[in-house]
Amino acid sequence: MPSRPTSSPSAGRRSPDVSYPKLLSSEEKLAEAKSSLAIPPIVVICGSTRFMAEMVEANLQETADGRIVVAPGCNMKEPHPRWADPDEAERLKATLDQLHRAKIRLADEVLVVGPYIGDSTRAEIAYARELGKPVRFTHPEVDPERTV
Repeated sequence: MPSRPTSSPSAGRRSPDVSYPKLLSSEEKLAEAKSSLAIPPIVVICGSTRFMAEMVEANLQETADGRIVVAPGCNMKEPHPRWADPDEAERLKATLDQLHRAKIRLADEVLVVGPYIGDSTRAEIAYARELGKPVRFTHPEVDPERTV
């Protein structure tokens, strides 16, 4: 009985170079989508809500400069029925913290407003920097990484 060839008919032929599309990270996909849709730069405002008036002014300035602004939407330092109950306030605070981190992920850059930063804002700055987001300050002296 004749033996079968051990190599395939294409043996000896070079297979064509095949290029595969680069797999994009979620961040790269978002950046690509923003670019293809001609979305202006998005800036997220961070800081203590005790500086809400400064945040409103920063929002105005950033918007007038052609940026989309996302900012804190609830000032829990002001009384409101949504957070009058302490248990509800605690749940809402956790939800708002997660929502603000999503805003940081969405944004192209972070603007920290106010002459003081507390633990929450400090954590947001660290998170933004971990993600490689540029961070600006209305009061650069409060930058935790500032060298004197």
